[in-house]
Amino acid sequence: MVKSTDSKELFILKMVEEYINEKDKNKTWTAGKDWVRYAGPFFDSDEYVRSVKSLLSGWLVLGQDAIKFERKFPKFFGKKFGILTNSGSSANLLMMASMRSKRLYNFPKGTKVITPVAGFPTTINPIYQVGFEPVFVDIELGTLNLDLDQLEEAAKGGAKILTFAHVLGNPPNMDRVMDVVKKYDLVLLEDTCDALGGTYKGEMLGSHGEMASCSFYPAHHITMGEGGFVSTKTCEQERVVRSFREWGRGCYCVGKAANLLKNGTCKNRFDNWIPTLPNEIFDHKFVYEEIGYNLKPIELQASMGLAQIEKIDTISERRKSNYRKLFDVFEKYEDHLHLPRPTEHSDPSWFAFPMTVKDGAPFKRSDITSYLEDHKIQTRNYFAGNIMLQPAYDHLADTSEIIKKFPISRKVTTDTFFLGTSPVITSEQIEYVGSVVDKFMRDEI
Repeated sequence: MVKSTDSKELFILKMVEEYINEKDKNKTWTAGKDWVRYAGPFFDSDEYVRSVKSLLSGWLVLGQDAIKFERKFPKFFGKKFGILTNSGSSANLLMMASMRSKRLYNFPKGTKVITPVAGFPTTINPIYQVGFEPVFVDIELGTLNLDLDQLEEAAKGGAKILTFAHVLGNPPNMDRVMDVVKKYDLVLLEDTCDALGGTYKGEMLGSHGEMASCSFYPAHHITMGEGGFVSTKTCEQERVVRSFREWGRGCYCVGKAANLLKNGTCKNRFDNWIPTLPNEIFDHKFVYEEIGYNLKPIELQASMGLAQIEKIDTISERRKSNYRKLFDVFEKYEDHLHLPRPTEHSDPSWFAFPMTVKDGAPFKRSDITSYLEDHKIQTRNYFAGNIMLQPAYDHLADTSEIIKKFPISRKVTTDTFFLGTSPVITSEQIEYVGSVVDKFMRDEI
C-alpha cells in the first residue's frame, strides 16, 4: 500500500504501483513457446513501491527497514535473534566463522566439522575458508539428506560441529539428528536456505540448531535480489555474528541512534574498551573484536524483504501444492525414477522436486533433462553432487577413494535432477510439464 507525506513522492509511488499492476495484468504464457522456469520472484507492486521509496529516501546503507526485518524474521526459525547479510552463502560463512570467536566456542584451526559430501558448495566452503577440517558423510538416496548411520560413526571421531542443509526443503529425521548432537556434544548449524516455512513435528526448520542460515536469492522462497540471514539462539551469538559481518567491529548498537546519540544506544560508547590501552578512552565503534568481513546488504534490500515477509505463508502453500501436482505427474513412472517423499513427521515447504534416475532405467538423466529443456521446461542438477569430484576440490582427496566411500553421492552427481516448485509456476504450466513427460516416456519405455 502506498503511503507518503510528500505529495511528489506519493505521485511517484502511485505511478510505480499502477505501472506494475498493469504490467502484471497483461502477462501471458504460451505452452512450448514460453519457458516453465524452475524459479522466480513472487512479487506484486508492493515490493517495487517499497524499493523505490527506500531509494528516494537517500539512505543507502542498512537503516530502519533492516532493523525491522531483523526483528521480524527470526520467528520463522523459532528464534529471537538474527542478522541480515548479503547472501545465503555469506550467512553460512558467518555461522562458521563465529565458531572461532573467543566470545563463543573458540574452536581452533583444524576443528572437525561433519557435513554431507554432496550438496551446494557454500555449505561446505566455509569449513575450508575458516581453517576447519570437513568430515564427510554420504547421503540417502530417497531424501538426499545426510546418512544418519554414517553421522553417528563420524561423531565418534572427535568432531565438534555438524552442519547440513535441509535438502530442497525436506529435512532429515531431526529426532535422530538431535540424539547424535546431544550424545556427542556437537554444535549444530542448520543450512535452511531451501527450507523456509517447513516444519518437523510442528517445529520450524532452523529452530533445532544454535544458528540457522537462510538465502534470499531470487530462486529461494522469498527474495531481495540477493541477501541472506543468520538466526541465533542467544543475544551474544547475534552480537558475534554481527561483528563478523561488519569488519570485526565490536560495537553492537543499531539504528540512527547509534550514530547520532553521543553515547550510542548502549550509553557507554566512549569508555575503556581496549585492554591493551587500559588508561585510554576509545570510541567503541572503532574497536575490533574479530577478524571479520564486510558482508552487509543495502537498505533497499531490507525494504523489499519486508514486503516479502508478508507473503511467506502464501508462498509456502503454493510450493506444497506444486509439489503434490508434480508428484501426480511422475508417480506412474516410479519404476524408473526415485521420487521425493517428505520425511516422516515433516511438512516441507519444497524448494524443488528432485528425482534420481534408477539403475537399469531405459534412459539417462541427460536424455530426460535435454528433452525437457528442448520443450522449454527448466531443469537443474542436484547442485554440485559430490563436491570432492569437482575441479576445485579434486586435489584435496583421492578421487577413486571418494567414489568408493560415498556411492550414493556419486550416483546423484550424474543421475539426479530437479524441477521447480516455485509459486510462480501455474497449474497450466504443470499440466504442460505432464504432457511433455508423458510423451518422453512413451518414446523411451
